[in-house]
Amino acid sequence: MAERFPRKFRGSSLDRAVACIKEGGIVAFPTETCYGLAVDPECLSAVEALFKVKKRHSDKALLVLIERREQLLSLAECIPAEFQPLIDKYWPGPLTLVFPAQKRFHGLLTGNSGNIGVRISSHPVASELVRKMGKPITATSANISGQLPANTAEEVEKIFNGSLDYILDGGRTSGGLCSTVLGFNEGQCTLLRQGEIDVSADLRAGRRPCFEQNKQKI
Repeated sequence: MAERFPRKFRGSSLDRAVACIKEGGIVAFPTETCYGLAVDPECLSAVEALFKVKKRHSDKALLVLIERREQLLSLAECIPAEFQPLIDKYWPGPLTLVFPAQKRFHGLLTGNSGNIGVRISSHPVASELVRKMGKPITATSANISGQLPANTAEEVEKIFNGSLDYILDGGRTSGGLCSTVLGFNEGQCTLLRQGEIDVSADLRAGRRPCFEQNKQKI
């Protein structure tokens, strides 16, 4: 990182946040649930640094934010038709959908699963950050793996103790649950993580009354 972005720097400049990410840095930013950590998902060194600061296991994939649906085409090999009603209803919002990832992505980003979790955020700061980047960014929760995520910029700073490149201060987040995560396997939507949105009624309405739950984290 360039020295013009000092460690532990906190502020409200989207331009600084974008510049940091483009230079391979890690930026904390607010979402509709908690603070997230953004890097360029196509920059392997940045992804590696993100795993290191979070103390995250390499088999855990990273969530990616997009600005608009068309950007899915740059990430996913295919888009299951069963996801379309959920996209229409819940995006933007805290619903992450897991797609087969394009093969150009490093296994560290996908947790060596070959899949990538994607959503559109409803938070104005998060949405504007992705827009200004002009491409997807990661949005894994701002925490040490296994611990509670941060809901304020001050909490982010305390947790990471100068190991981030910029903290985009957008005030206190809602502190709700993380995003709900759905996958698609053998023709059925699969609940991977119950979060802020309850989609059980949607799955039943789609004539898929039975769905699996596991502890996969994205």
